[in-house]
Amino acid sequence: MSSAATPVVLALGANLGDRIAMMHRAVARLADAGVEHMVCSPMYETEPVGYTEQPAFVNMAVAGQTSLTPHQLASACRSIEQALGRTPRAKWHEREIDIDIVLYGHHVVHDDALDIPHPRMQDRRFVLQPCADIVPDMMHPLLQRRVNELLTACSDTAGVRRIEGIGGS
Repeated sequence: MSSAATPVVLALGANLGDRIAMMHRAVARLADAGVEHMVCSPMYETEPVGYTEQPAFVNMAVAGQTSLTPHQLASACRSIEQALGRTPRAKWHEREIDIDIVLYGHHVVHDDALDIPHPRMQDRRFVLQPCADIVPDMMHPLLQRRVNELLTACSDTAGVRRIEGIGGS
């Protein structure tokens, strides 16, 4: 790892097929793609948000460090999703795997291709709970609040249930 490594937090989710196995495969691919020193949250079974007529998701967060730029990391995440069989569908519909950059250090990126920090993270308990498990004190660079503070203030009432005995490292 170079001295230019940046702390990153990624949110992973899947609600088709063997969801738990997919989480493990995605984490392994992230390591191969240049995310180092990873710490994984526990996994959570979560109610779908947006389009609710679909199976429950398994969600988790991964914190690590990378020397990839934000756009390189986003490209790596899309490549991993494709390699693991993600099929394009309508927004908020079923996913074989979804990997989103939630935080990239204290950086803010907003362009046609990428939004960091994730623009809705503060509104989604299924993102905040796993993130709070592994990086509770990491600051949101725009809201200037820690992840655990965002979780406490989150008004999302969708179900988020920890899957016991799986995940976390």
